[in-house]
Amino acid sequence: MKLSKAKERLAAIEPELDHGHLAEFFTFDCAGRRLHVLIAGRLRKRARKSRVWGSKDMLATLKNALYGFDPNRPRSKGGADGIFLVDRTHRPRNAMMLKLFDHFLDEPDGDAADLAAALEVELETLLPVRLVSHEMRLLGVLDRGDSEDRLVLVDYDRDE
Repeated sequence: MKLSKAKERLAAIEPELDHGHLAEFFTFDCAGRRLHVLIAGRLRKRARKSRVWGSKDMLATLKNALYGFDPNRPRSKGGADGIFLVDRTHRPRNAMMLKLFDHFLDEPDGDAADLAAALEVELETLLPVRLVSHEMRLLGVLDRGDSEDRLVLVDYDRDE
């Protein structure tokens, strides 16, 4: 996927995101599995506020979803692009953990519960992940199905 195509696709789904809905950004074929990348209106709101929405860095990170999630290497060893688990036990706690756990997944009656309901899954089955590029990290949850996965992006992080 070229950055220009990613930019066009983001522009096409913006009306859905304006209303706080989920919108499908793209579907990738990754190692024999389909990966549906969805963007939550929550991500758009936060990224626009920080002026990173649609930036070259964000587009490059979205493009890295094509690497998919490798269950044999679920955690990043550093320097790798792709989708990796975010672990609650990492120390010291970092900004990604705060955004993903404290301000999203662990919020009682918050956006995460609504998201799980929209995906028709139990909240506890969603895996906290980050989509990594050298420029930024997009934070979200991964719903692993039998032959397809759904990655829903809800926030971002640029801290090192």
